[in-house]
Amino acid sequence: MKREAVQTTGAPAAIGPYSQGVRAGGFLFCSGQLPLDPSTGKIVDGGIESQTERVLANLEAVLTAGGATLRSVVKATVYLVDMGDFPAMNAVYRKYFPEVPPARATVQIGKLAAGAIVEIDAVAAIG
Repeated sequence: MKREAVQTTGAPAAIGPYSQGVRAGGFLFCSGQLPLDPSTGKIVDGGIESQTERVLANLEAVLTAGGATLRSVVKATVYLVDMGDFPAMNAVYRKYFPEVPPARATVQIGKLAAGAIVEIDAVAAIG
């Protein structure tokens, strides 16, 4: 199976040995996106709402670079540092996936890279 890395300046550069996304077998596998501003490399100011907005904008940039859209996302995973942020994150997330939202898991974890409070990864169908 052919694998192709996806890179875009519209999302933060990888902060480790991974690709922003990988196209393989008719799918685009997007690495977890943090609320980093791609132009500064810093976490955006504000709470869960602004961080979720930035994460989803970064994810959308990777999807676009890989030939997919938010509408083609079939599975997402949301990582939250505090499950108390779930309702506010969900309100923002709903705006990006208004129709036929993807399958999703949301989990609370102890800590995220760069001091983020939310991270989202996704798998999208392409082609």
